[in-house]
Amino acid sequence: MNGPGGTGDFAGLGALVTGGGSGIGAATAALLLARGARVAVLDRDPSGAPAGAVRIAADVTDGAGVRAGIAAAVAELGALHALVGNAGTGAVGTVEDNDDEEWGHVLDVNVLGLVRTARAALPHLRRAAAEAPGSVSITHTCSIAATAGLPQRALYSASKGAVLALTLAMATDHLHDGIRVNCVNPGTADTPWVARLLDRAPDPAAERAALNARQPLGRMVTAEEVAAAIVHLASPAASGITGTALAVDGGMQGLRPRPVG
Repeated sequence: MNGPGGTGDFAGLGALVTGGGSGIGAATAALLLARGARVAVLDRDPSGAPAGAVRIAADVTDGAGVRAGIAAAVAELGALHALVGNAGTGAVGTVEDNDDEEWGHVLDVNVLGLVRTARAALPHLRRAAAEAPGSVSITHTCSIAATAGLPQRALYSASKGAVLALTLAMATDHLHDGIRVNCVNPGTADTPWVARLLDRAPDPAAERAALNARQPLGRMVTAEEVAAAIVHLASPAASGITGTALAVDGGMQGLRPRPVG
């Protein structure tokens, strides 16, 4: 049976997922467990993490909390081979709509949150890479907003553009540490955050239809589909991949289909 200590391509490996209490993070933690990893979830509210994961309550905006949380996770897991930087927050509006305080908060969570977790995790990842070459990775949850101009997403897009640039810089910096660094760029995903956004829309059904229609597949991607890409990049099977942004966007970035009808 797969799971902690079981068989699978992550058997014997430790993984930590930030923001793993819901949505894409929870789906990623569940898949890592199914593939044999020992998994810890670091989240402000980790109660929604899948059964079998070590639950660590911490906020990625709190440096001391992150350091303590990662230390506690590694103590439980025994080693850390895969870090998934998934914790994030959203924002809606043009540059006129979000004030400086909101800009500071979103950048603090989406960008500096990754910096804090990587900074705390790197000593553990280096140690694991020395003992198990080819098995160590950092994978960030980025967004199609980093590479495509989306309406009403100025702040969010700026934060995810920074995540993409950070991913490439880190991939270069940690080549000789034996640590691969990649990111996944979801399109619009059917997650709790999007559900809350739809609830606030004047016509939720029309807004959902619009979000579905803007992706060539004709629907939003699922948390499980994004998780599958994250886990692929984190897997030892992807040992030749670093500095890559993998889009899971229903074709939104690259396809320009002709209208039907």
